[in-house]
Amino acid sequence: MKDVRMEVGGMTCDSCNLHVSRALERAGARRTTADWRAGEARFSLEGDTSVESLAEAVREAGYEPGALHPLEEDGAAGPRSGPADYDLLVIGAGSAAFAAAIRARDQGARVALVEQGTVGGTCVNVGCVPSKALLRAAESYWRAGHHDFAGVDTSAGAVDLAALIAQKDDLVDHMRREKYLELIDAYGFEVIPGHASFTSPDTVSVDGRTVTANAYLVAAGASPAAPPIEGLDRAGYLTSTTALELTELPGSMAVIGANAIGLELGQLFLHLGTDVVFFDVLDRVAPFEEPEVSEALAGILRDQGAEIHAPARILRVTGGRDGRVVHAEVDGVEREFPVEQILVATGRRPNTAGLGLETAGVDVDPRGAVVVDDHLRTTNPRVFAAGDCTSAPQFVYVAAYQGSLAADNAISGASGTVDLRGLPRVTFTSPPVASAGLTEGQARALGRQVKTSILPLSAVPRAIVNRETRGLVKMVADATTDEILGVSILAEGAGEAIQAAVLAIRVRMTVRELADTFHPYLTIAEGLKLAAQAFTRDVAMLSCCAA
Repeated sequence: MKDVRMEVGGMTCDSCNLHVSRALERAGARRTTADWRAGEARFSLEGDTSVESLAEAVREAGYEPGALHPLEEDGAAGPRSGPADYDLLVIGAGSAAFAAAIRARDQGARVALVEQGTVGGTCVNVGCVPSKALLRAAESYWRAGHHDFAGVDTSAGAVDLAALIAQKDDLVDHMRREKYLELIDAYGFEVIPGHASFTSPDTVSVDGRTVTANAYLVAAGASPAAPPIEGLDRAGYLTSTTALELTELPGSMAVIGANAIGLELGQLFLHLGTDVVFFDVLDRVAPFEEPEVSEALAGILRDQGAEIHAPARILRVTGGRDGRVVHAEVDGVEREFPVEQILVATGRRPNTAGLGLETAGVDVDPRGAVVVDDHLRTTNPRVFAAGDCTSAPQFVYVAAYQGSLAADNAISGASGTVDLRGLPRVTFTSPPVASAGLTEGQARALGRQVKTSILPLSAVPRAIVNRETRGLVKMVADATTDEILGVSILAEGAGEAIQAAVLAIRVRMTVRELADTFHPYLTIAEGLKLAAQAFTRDVAMLSCCAA
């Protein structure tokens, strides 16, 4: 086998790289990469592969094959032409990993992913997809027995949780196959099953097999983590993963941790009929959202039957399979809370243990998260990291964004930097919470002089029509420049409406500019316009759609 370079005409973009690489591989080439900027493809050529068949494959793909040159004639062949097995080796096969693999293959790179578990990572298997499917089902069940419309008689019957979980599992299988497994052959990268561990700064062992690459990406994700509460392990508890596997509805549940995951899953079981009590060590639910949002959401949860204790300190847990007792300090008094199940939703731990990162010269922080710079490069210049195994916000769209960015930087030598300005987040409670940009507290902590507008949902016509006026829109702006810094929404449809706020923040729109922008009547998005107008006038004194 010898390494060669073929001149290729007609390539104009990254997609061309992929088309040429695939054509050459079908004709028998190995270790193929293409570079439209250089107008060439590089690959390994076996003795029985004819040059004519390679040229014809390139021509059939729509490009013009040129002369073939042994790489020895070119001297140093650059970062992709060495003896490494791959151009990019990714540890993990979730959202960040697949985004990186797709971007790298678009550039014609040789790519492999190493995965010791199930392909697809957290989101499709045990996170976003299954939880949101069950949340929607629970909300539908709740609404069947609770609405405010006259003349519409509905009722909710019994819950068959096993059937609901089976339907969820079918959805997960379908999404994993369609959005992950089928893409492997479509893009032409490899998935190597097994556990990966660095054995040197530039080599990885996969269950004893040595694998080399010109660049590496750690995208190993994160897993649920439980705090060191006395008796918790012995009594047993649920995580965000195992809670979605229950086939019998518990009669009661304690939720330790009242941030996004705890609130979502706690309300899921609340809506299905479980008695739920929330605990958080901080002084409010949704503790990282605006305090007005936290207060309003807590009121809604209590009205739906939840018990909330925040702040609370969990002292210990007793009991076992037939029932648990949470011993907590609330308002300075120790109390006992007997429950059937305990759901722990206090955070996630990066999956970096056992990867040999110290051998590779890759630093991690005290939590075990991989330390990266703005280009997602680690302390080893050949190793990058992306997604939940870093200190980045743990959202699937951030993981995918970082995976693509890291692949660009690793493969083509780009110098892209992470930019999370205007990053949205959604807590899929009912009603949901959606936010983008800075909260008032965050803006003030950065030294910004701010002004705020708080619009009750009772001032939004869509909410009035829906008979769902428990909620609000809060807008934070720079007091000097009028630039919008952050928006928070607690309302049905908040997750969709927040995208307008994301764009407004990204382009540094002012409050006045947003107020002067068209917003369709009878949508929750109109609340953004009204919140902007509320900085300077009483919106209760406006007619419908008044500018």
